[in-house]
Amino acid sequence: MGCGQSRVEPDEKEALQQNAKIDKMLRQDKKTEARTVKILLLGAGESGKSTIIKQMRIIHSGGFSMDEKQQNRAVIYSNMIVAFKVLLDIMSKEGFEFEQEKTKTHADLIEEANSDVDAEEAFKNAAIKDAMKSMWLDVGVQKAVAKGHEFALHDNLTFYFEHLDRMFQPDWLPDDQDMLHARLRTTGITETLFELQNLNFRMMDVGGQRSERKKWIHCFEGVQCLLFMVALSGYDQCLVEDQNANQMHEAMMLFESLVNGEWFKTKPIILFLNKVDLFRAKIEKSPISAHFPDYQGKANDEEAGKKYFADRFRGINRTADREIYIHYTNATDTTLLKATMQSVQDMIIQKNLNNLIL
Repeated sequence: MGCGQSRVEPDEKEALQQNAKIDKMLRQDKKTEARTVKILLLGAGESGKSTIIKQMRIIHSGGFSMDEKQQNRAVIYSNMIVAFKVLLDIMSKEGFEFEQEKTKTHADLIEEANSDVDAEEAFKNAAIKDAMKSMWLDVGVQKAVAKGHEFALHDNLTFYFEHLDRMFQPDWLPDDQDMLHARLRTTGITETLFELQNLNFRMMDVGGQRSERKKWIHCFEGVQCLLFMVALSGYDQCLVEDQNANQMHEAMMLFESLVNGEWFKTKPIILFLNKVDLFRAKIEKSPISAHFPDYQGKANDEEAGKKYFADRFRGINRTADREIYIHYTNATDTTLLKATMQSVQDMIIQKNLNNLIL
């Protein structure tokens, strides 16, 4: 009695092939997931989180496209116009007068300028450049600049002003440093993927301003490491969303709620004390002790100041056997950040060795 071979219908054969393909994809996804490190990037607004994400793109993903650079012309222009309007607002509130009468005319031009323009229109009007230069030279405006930390003045203003002539050149496109200094408020969740040492890194950046923090918990699941950002230069600065709140105090409060909460009790904690360059310049004029009375170091001692804040954050951690890995960073310095992130990645791999398929 012969044994007949069962015939597979074409539709059934196609379904089997489709199932096999899906199974293969699922196995591949599972393998990729097992080699993935999820890093959550948190901190108060203006701490430099989005700049770190941009740096990861420069270091690992080839940087920015021409289209992104073109669109950021409008972002940078808006940063400049808004910053100069903040200076005028400070002058008004503090009662500062223009030293030169002609500056008033230039100030009126800035006051009337629209900060929300498209990329093509940005940096086209040379009269805006002349007005900014005239204002910057005025003693009354410089008094407002000195008060900027009390009014959430963007800390990128000086950088961009130094490059004003270049930015008003025809067909100017932002370079990497211009892109790194650009400020656009992060809303929602931004994810950046990059590969290193046969591992996939997923870095999640979530908006740091108060209205954005309710979204944070959605990112906590499956995180292998918390990277918390603090702007060292924020020790004397107010929040963008609350001029009565101090940036550093806000950062400490946030850090306490995260490192001592249930989600991160067993996770490695990396602390970036960022904007060391701005901190270095600022302590020459603004004593730390005026805002943190228990600071005992010299007024302009950078190392003592950095150690003081590092110790304050270490002291917040209540898990006795957990180390807080602290790095002093300048998020706009690609070379420094590349070396720092290499150290961070080595530590993360070591800490998660048992959980990762290498």
